[in-house]
Amino acid sequence: MAFLRLEELGKRYGDIDAVVATNLSVEKGEFVSLLGPSGCGKTTTLQMIAGFVEVSSGRILLDGRDITHSKPASRGLGVVFQSYALFPHMSVRDNVAFGLRMRKVANGELQQRVDRVLQLVRLDRHAERYPRELSGGQRQRVALARALVIEPPVLLLDEPLSNLDANLREEMQYEIRRIQREVGITTLMVTHDQSEALSISDRVVVMQAGRITQIDAPYTLYEHPRTEFISGFVGKANLLPGKRDSAGVIQACEQGEGDLTLSLRPEKIDLCAPGSGRLQGTVASRFFLGSQWLYGVSTGLGELCVVRRNDGSAPMTEGTAVGLDWDPALLRVLAADEVPA
Repeated sequence: MAFLRLEELGKRYGDIDAVVATNLSVEKGEFVSLLGPSGCGKTTTLQMIAGFVEVSSGRILLDGRDITHSKPASRGLGVVFQSYALFPHMSVRDNVAFGLRMRKVANGELQQRVDRVLQLVRLDRHAERYPRELSGGQRQRVALARALVIEPPVLLLDEPLSNLDANLREEMQYEIRRIQREVGITTLMVTHDQSEALSISDRVVVMQAGRITQIDAPYTLYEHPRTEFISGFVGKANLLPGKRDSAGVIQACEQGEGDLTLSLRPEKIDLCAPGSGRLQGTVASRFFLGSQWLYGVSTGLGELCVVRRNDGSAPMTEGTAVGLDWDPALLRVLAADEVPA
C-alpha cells in the first residue's frame, strides 16, 4: 500500500473546481513533484494535504490513516513555505528548535536533534546568526531544517526555490535532493519550473486546470508526453502535422495531409547541408544560450526551433539555407488536450 494516498480528492470554491477528483499514490521515501502553470491546482492540493485548506470531496490517507479532516498540527507533516516564514527575532538555532519546543521535547534531546539537522543542512557554523544575516540559500536551508527536525512522515515543499536567483536555485535543487535522499523522507514538492521538477524528482505529476494529466518518471515524461499541452509545457517542442504511411511508420507531412499531431524536440533535429535531409529551411533567428545555440528555422511546415550544442565553431547567420533531418523514431504522437489550458 502507498504511504500517502489521495483518493478522488477535490476542492470547490463556489462554482469553481480548483482541484477535480485527484488520485495519487506516493511511496515511502519517494520524491514527487506537482508541476503545472499558475492556477492549475497544485498548491491547493498541497495545502489540502497539509490541512490548511478544507477538503470538498475525497480522502487523504497517510500510512493507512485517514487524515482528511485532521487538524494541521495533528498530522505532523513538515512544511517549507515559499516565503520560508522564519522568525526574524530568533537565531538559526531557535528557529529550528521552535517546533520541538512546541512539542515539549526534553532539552537534551532537543539540542541533539537541532545539532544533527543543522549539520545535515550545513549550517552548524551559523547556528547563532539571525535570518537577516543569511543569504537566500541559507534562509531556505533554515526553513528546511525546521521542517525536518520534527522528523515528519512527509515533507511538503511549496515552491521552495522561487525566491532564489538562477545560479543559487540550481545549486539548491541538488542540495534538497541530497538531503532528501540522506534522510529518506517522503517528499511532495510544488513547482511551476519544469527543469526543477525533472532534475530532482523520482516522478513528476503534471496538473492542468485542476486535473492530473500525466504521471511519469522525468525521462519518460520528457520523451513521451501524452498531450500537446504537456509537450510544450515540459520543455520546448515543435508541433508538426503527421500521418502513418502504408507500413505504419509515423512521418511528418504538409499541413492538411495528415490526421496526427507530432512532437519533435529541438535537440533531436540535425542541421545539415542545403538540399540534404528531410526538410529544407532558412535560418530566421538565432539566440546564444552559452552551452547551446537556439535557432528558429523557417520551413514549409512553419518555423521550427532547433537546438545545437555550442562546440566553439562559428554560429550560422540569419538567412543561411539549411537542411533539417531527424530520426523518425523520435517523433511522438500527441493526444488532443483533455482539459482547457
